[in-house]
Amino acid sequence: MEHLTKSEFVKKVFDYERNKEWQYQGELPAIIDFYADWCGPCKMVSPILEELSKEYSGMLNVYKIDTEQEQELAGAFGIRSIPSLLFIPMEGKPQMAVGALPKESLKKAIEDILKVSKAA
Repeated sequence: MEHLTKSEFVKKVFDYERNKEWQYQGELPAIIDFYADWCGPCKMVSPILEELSKEYSGMLNVYKIDTEQEQELAGAFGIRSIPSLLFIPMEGKPQMAVGALPKESLKKAIEDILKVSKAA
């Protein structure tokens, strides 16, 4: 799990200053957790995302963006409430989910939206 600043986001995820059309720069599907340190539900989601980043290691990237420190990024994505999770597949548009999702819902989103499944 990696914390992103705006400059890292522009390099690894999407250069929204140059491109108007969504164009994912990453090499693996990704989940971005928009959070804040004071947010209770964010604290519930964080350890689950940590587990998933290990479970799906090498298959997807999990990034965290602190909305307090990176207000411009939060604004660029219209983040109004946290936690907000952005699911970024390799193909197609990203999808946003708001709220503290349970692990099973996150796994379903990883399979359905990101098209990533673990070998049984």
